[in-house]
Amino acid sequence: MLERVRFIVAAIVRRFRSRTVLELENLALRHQLHVLRRQRPGRPRLFMIDRLLWVWLFRIWPRCLDTMVLVKPATVVQWHRQGFRLFWRWRSRSGRPSLDREVRDLIRQMNAANPLWGAPRIHGELLKLGIEISQATVAKYMVRGRGTPSPTWRSFLRNQAAGIAAIDMFVVASASFRLLYVMIILAHDRRKIVQFDVTRHPTAGWLTSSTILRSRPT
Repeated sequence: MLERVRFIVAAIVRRFRSRTVLELENLALRHQLHVLRRQRPGRPRLFMIDRLLWVWLFRIWPRCLDTMVLVKPATVVQWHRQGFRLFWRWRSRSGRPSLDREVRDLIRQMNAANPLWGAPRIHGELLKLGIEISQATVAKYMVRGRGTPSPTWRSFLRNQAAGIAAIDMFVVASASFRLLYVMIILAHDRRKIVQFDVTRHPTAGWLTSSTILRSRPT
């Protein structure tokens, strides 16, 4: 009884399928039968034309994986990805077109004559002249100035330590479970506490008087 119900349901579903899907399904099944017939006993061997056929089927009909018997569906997906990479490798084999020497020299001349101009300004001037290139290309061929290297963050802190102070605020619970708000100022050069205030009711005025109005001891 159950087999008859399955047969009826399958017949109804097949009835409403499009003719194209049925033809693709027949093609997939017939191709697998052909591969099995041409092989000797053992593991089936697939040629490049077989893989290309399955990649094409997967591209136009992803549900072809449901009819795959000879190999795993993940293998077909892997073939499709490899074909995609090969296709774009073939498309980009020539690379980007090289920029004319006259345009490169013009970019360097404009940069040398106007040191304050950046890539966006030079790019805009080139567009006014009818030269269609990207801003990244302009930045690539600009003259790189060899100035003095900028100091590191560690060198900056070491040189400016005398004028830098660290400020932090935190909360401390007292023995009677009351919250005390603490503000502490630490000098970087001497690594010592130069200001320390505690209050139960912090306000903007209290914070200002603790940090700005009170002078730092020498």
